[in-house]
Amino acid sequence: MSSDFESYEQDFGTTTAELTNKIGRIPKLSGEEKTQLILNVDKQLEEVRELMEQMDLEVREIPIQSRAMYNGRLKSYKQELEKLEKDFKRSRIAYSDEVRQELLGDDGGSSEGQRAHLLDNTERLERSSRRLEAGYQIAVETGARAREVEGEVYRRHIGCCISLLCS
Repeated sequence: MSSDFESYEQDFGTTTAELTNKIGRIPKLSGEEKTQLILNVDKQLEEVRELMEQMDLEVREIPIQSRAMYNGRLKSYKQELEKLEKDFKRSRIAYSDEVRQELLGDDGGSSEGQRAHLLDNTERLERSSRRLEAGYQIAVETGARAREVEGEVYRRHIGCCISLLCS
């Protein structure tokens, strides 16, 4: 049975090496080519997950005295798969240098413009915060006034009830 596990290990090693290479290429691509590679990697990751399930089943069939060693190896493979999945997720949203430059612009003098824009946004945020605080204060005061009115209505209601009972 351990020969099946070792065969699965070889398949795992080969497939994960291919995946690592493909995942590294994803950020450098764009358009349809990138989409196709992402779909291909996603499919291969699913195959690796199925392979891991097979390895897990195989470990369960191994005699208890040898099982601990194989469980340790399986655990490290699972960790490697998790790392690949995280790398894949990051690579799908990563941009190549050209796309990054296109999005951010490569104007050397833009830092002053960005600084001014940042200051404008900071001032706008501070004004909005002050308005929110003022609105909150009004809500608190309105709530307090509502409780006062409610108390007054209650006292009058009790007074009317007492006067009705006394008469």
